[in-house]
Amino acid sequence: MQFRYIASQPDGKIVENEIEARDVQEVLTVIAGQGMKPVSVKPVGSKKGGLNRNVFGGGITLTDQVFISKYLALMLKIGTGLLQAINILIDDFSKPSVRSFLLEVKSNLEKGSPFYAAFARYPRTFSQVYVNSIKAGETSGSLESVFDNLSQSLSKEKALRDQIKSALFYPIILLVASVLILVFLVMFALPKIADVFADSGFEPPLFSKIVFAVGFFFGDFGGIILAALAVAGVFFVILYKSSFVFKKFVLSIVFNLPLIREVVKKVSIQRFAATLASLIKAGMPITDALEITADSITQVELKEALQRISREGIAKGLTVGEAFKREPFFPKTVVNLIAISERAGHIEEVLQTLADFYTSEIDSSLKTLVSFLEPLMLMGIGIVIGGIALAIVVPIYQLTIQF
Repeated sequence: MQFRYIASQPDGKIVENEIEARDVQEVLTVIAGQGMKPVSVKPVGSKKGGLNRNVFGGGITLTDQVFISKYLALMLKIGTGLLQAINILIDDFSKPSVRSFLLEVKSNLEKGSPFYAAFARYPRTFSQVYVNSIKAGETSGSLESVFDNLSQSLSKEKALRDQIKSALFYPIILLVASVLILVFLVMFALPKIADVFADSGFEPPLFSKIVFAVGFFFGDFGGIILAALAVAGVFFVILYKSSFVFKKFVLSIVFNLPLIREVVKKVSIQRFAATLASLIKAGMPITDALEITADSITQVELKEALQRISREGIAKGLTVGEAFKREPFFPKTVVNLIAISERAGHIEEVLQTLADFYTSEIDSSLKTLVSFLEPLMLMGIGIVIGGIALAIVVPIYQLTIQF
């Protein structure tokens, strides 16, 4: 839990700071251990797991992380001290969440804590890759190059996310519009039209009867059905987030759908290559880098493959190339390039090249997926609307013939 305290130093100077502790007693023990007398100790709420959006006015976004990384890389490159660079950043940032975090980083540095420690306290904001890269750079004294690599990898990750969002934006809008039109027709328009024919005493064709029966059913029970679907949706989300087995089951179904499987596999390989390249550049051992990369992957098949490569392959004496060759998930081109680059001694460069290559492949696969989904959704909603229209027009046409 986070506490803010005000204490008096032996020379009479009043200091104010924040500290992570289990309870007030632990805070008082720490203050006494530093030779100070407590004036005030107040809890400010737990911060573990991510920045409080309500307090700080929006969390630290990926764009913020890119800016922080680029700025620190630049400042360290021109010889600015780390603490001085943080101070300048604090002055430049007006966003409350970023300023609050940077103030905490500054406080940690002034107390002699490791630089990466402040980042590690927010795993929902800063990924394991980001934190461990800083930790490795701090240990090896290469923070400048680490932040430079992080800024580049985060920029590419942001560009890839924007690319995927842009490609899927229109199909999602089309899907939402189609569902809303369908709900309106089935729950509101169709029941009223069915009532008109029911009151007229006219005997419509069998197909029209079936469609009108659907209209009556949704007219009577539509509200209950929507409520049940809402409850089922909430239950699904809760179960998906709380149960790893259920999440694995759902993802295995989604990831194995035609076309989607191909896109997901390319996205996963791109993320694997970019993440592993970044960690190796930071100076992290290959087994540790593979474990952290596996933790950052959501594709279960790839995650388990990377864990086997690390634990059952490299840890038991196999070369990186030999360990990768045992995993059927990876395309032969990827495996061969990794094996060759390992012998040449520049595996991180080849991994980055693979990441860039798969970024372009993802763009091509997304275009193919979207070009397939758009006409499929249009055809689906067209069939539904056409069926309803046909069920209405046919009996009207029969009525006109009779008169």
